[in-house]
Amino acid sequence: MAGETVILAYSGGLDTSCILKWLLDQKYDVICVLADVGQKEDFVAAEKKALKIGAKKVIVSDVKKTFVEDYIWPAIQMGLVYEERYLLGTSLARPCISVALMEAANQCGAKYLAHGATGKGNDQVRFELCAYALQPDLKIIAPWRNEEFCRRFQGRQDLIAYAQKHGIEVSAKPATPWSTDANILHISYESGILEEPNTVAPSSLYEMTVDPLTQAPSQPARLSIEFRQGLPTSVKNLSNGQVFSQPLEILRFLNKLGGSYGIGRIDIVENRYVGLKSRGVYETPGGNILFTAHQDLEVFALDREVLRTKQILRDRMADYVYNGFWFSPEAIYVRKCIELAEERVSGQVTVELAPGYCRAIARKAADEVGALYNEQLVSMDVHGGYVPQDAGGFIAINAVRIREHVRAFGPYQIPKKSK
Repeated sequence: MAGETVILAYSGGLDTSCILKWLLDQKYDVICVLADVGQKEDFVAAEKKALKIGAKKVIVSDVKKTFVEDYIWPAIQMGLVYEERYLLGTSLARPCISVALMEAANQCGAKYLAHGATGKGNDQVRFELCAYALQPDLKIIAPWRNEEFCRRFQGRQDLIAYAQKHGIEVSAKPATPWSTDANILHISYESGILEEPNTVAPSSLYEMTVDPLTQAPSQPARLSIEFRQGLPTSVKNLSNGQVFSQPLEILRFLNKLGGSYGIGRIDIVENRYVGLKSRGVYETPGGNILFTAHQDLEVFALDREVLRTKQILRDRMADYVYNGFWFSPEAIYVRKCIELAEERVSGQVTVELAPGYCRAIARKAADEVGALYNEQLVSMDVHGGYVPQDAGGFIAINAVRIREHVRAFGPYQIPKKSK
């Protein structure tokens, strides 16, 4: 394939640095694309490193703003959470990065896209499905599915040895060989010693958050977060009156403050789309705060049955995003349905940050939207238009099937505890 141009999704880390060298050995012309999604990265150094290895060109694409506004903010609006815990930090970045890769491929006339996703992971699916949705004629090179590559490299230890042999500088060391993926929403950690699910992650692993038990402030912090149609519009620090209104600055502020309280750490085993279970450690401080506030406002603002239906769609959408179907007919449809429900999710939530957690402590609807919450109707001091006698009929109707079950099969038996 001498002279053929390949766009490589490059991070500057162990895998993609070694893959860059391997592609060059296969006689490809390699153009590296580094997507700046808010990770702490010396992009100048990464560019120099790629050029030193032999890349023909390096493109650094700053997509932080679009990542926050077009991917993270909609995810907050939809309330996306995978398997009840994971806020999809890596999953959301993949379609954003894929757009940057496709733009580079068009700009450079490349026919091939290469990536460093493993054959056991989700990212191979995400990158390739996004590529096929955006530019279906592009051909994929996935070294971790290449037979010759896999014979040569069993895993990260082989890559570390290969990098050392060829003078490629990498941050991974044999003593701490976990894999890290970072962006402005989160940092994920997996592989290495974390593959044993009963091994406690070392405290030195965490980068975005402090230890909530030993390093977080003892005094809680309070924030007022405003939403319009489910989208965060501003955050006010109630301790000093400072207000943040741009999505990027909101997330940066919440990451810093939430991280100082150790908020947003999870350590989970999750179900990968390819059928494996994997252990991952995640830090998502700002995203955790926004998710908590938005969830509280949704329950406050939405009709009960709309909320229940929306939650079903949310779970489907979380699966779509996790599995790589951001650009798909079903995801577009579900997103529009959720956006319809979110038209009424406007208002303000007060949250309190304390070591290790965030909780909502007050909320109100936006004046122009109105609220389903009726203080008089729910009051214990006045009837407020509620007729208590009606509850008797309500209970009687709901009791019909219970009574019928008892008539047919006898009263429910309370299990006796064995002595």
